[in-house]
Amino acid sequence: MRTVLMIVSAILFATGFANAQESTDNTEKGLSVPRFVSLRSNHINARSGPGTRYPIEWVYMQASAPVEIIAEFELWRKIKDWQGSESWVHKSMLAGKRFVKVVAPGENNIYAKDDYKAKVIAKVEDEVIGEIKKCPVNNSFCLLQFDSISGWMPRQNLYGIYPDEIID
Repeated sequence: MRTVLMIVSAILFATGFANAQESTDNTEKGLSVPRFVSLRSNHINARSGPGTRYPIEWVYMQASAPVEIIAEFELWRKIKDWQGSESWVHKSMLAGKRFVKVVAPGENNIYAKDDYKAKVIAKVEDEVIGEIKKCPVNNSFCLLQFDSISGWMPRQNLYGIYPDEIID
């Protein structure tokens, strides 16, 4: 009797665990593809296909860098980075928090307001990552946070936001 009870408990536990995994994966149902996300850590293996059996093509080493999900397969996401490279990463290596990468070469102005005539409050180099705070409707600028500096930059200088995307 004790053995039967242990087997039944094990089956119920395994079934509950499987259902918990399914419900976790269901939280992403309905999200559009393509969409922008960010890298969760400073060491992410980028693979040639959706699974650990595929070889690692390179390793991403910049947490919070924006990437675009362009395809999904089970727990794997095909991503495109700011240089156009495509690879597969496990979905646990991605975060929904939105960041952008400055892609205009050289020094880029950060403005006090969403206007080229506004005061320049700081400058950032290309490839710097900033957190998106707001990208208003009908505006060619986004409000970004770079460490302790908050200011406005033109969308055209950024990778990680669609041209007409609104973030409030």
